[in-house]
Amino acid sequence: MKVIRAKHAGACYGVQRALDMALESAKRQGPVYTLGPLIHNPGVVEDLAQRGVHVVEDVSAVDEGVIIIRSHGVTPDVRAMLDASGLEVVDATCPHVSRAQKAAAQLARGGCRVVVVGEQGHPEVEGLMACARREGAEVDVVSSPDDVPSDLFSPIGVVVQTTQRRENLDAVLGQIEENGISPQVKNTICTATTHRQDAAKQLAGKVDAMVVIGGRNSSNTTRLAEICSQECTCSYHVESVDELDSAWFESCDTVGVTAGASTPDSQIDAVVGYLESL
Repeated sequence: MKVIRAKHAGACYGVQRALDMALESAKRQGPVYTLGPLIHNPGVVEDLAQRGVHVVEDVSAVDEGVIIIRSHGVTPDVRAMLDASGLEVVDATCPHVSRAQKAAAQLARGGCRVVVVGEQGHPEVEGLMACARREGAEVDVVSSPDDVPSDLFSPIGVVVQTTQRRENLDAVLGQIEENGISPQVKNTICTATTHRQDAAKQLAGKVDAMVVIGGRNSSNTTRLAEICSQECTCSYHVESVDELDSAWFESCDTVGVTAGASTPDSQIDAVVGYLESL
């Protein structure tokens, strides 16, 4: 059985940067915390805990030490609380997320009602909403064209969760334009996300089975799994090598492997090694 790894797969720059910052912080004296899971990968979060980097959900839970802002970023209010806490703050916000936050604020300052294309409740989306509202904008979060409000009126500004699919953005824009509105668009989809999605789609169309590695709570990994399932009926989303079943691949000549942007190389190598041993 031939095992093929997608051309673009695994931890992106922003995730690797956050991991490096967390591991460097773990070497220091005193307690280290992340405000929420550093990235959406349970295995990595567990490994960080074993190294002394623990998750807290609220700034008030920390009295001393280092607190790390996770890759998804935080709202302006939370950042202000961190700055006033007296703690050492390490900002591991992905630069692409920071760019999206600035875009949301810019649209709001320009007088736009801001539409955020993304998942309601996702920490990155919460930050985008807060940045726009801080500048006085009314904000709507839409995950699909069906969510676009019927009462929109110009001027409208659109900003996008960095891990969204371009096809979904285009569909939402099409719905807004059907309402007779020409929105101002800030396409803040991360290029790493686009590269991983394109590579996964291309590979999934050529293999007998596809394995997608990454946290089930990871938006970008979930989207990779959706893309692969559309191209390859035998697609499997796993968080680790332990979830694989050899029976899935009994009739396969080729198996493709991809991974979300929150998946380190060690997890990918473990899956590839298992498949190659079958």
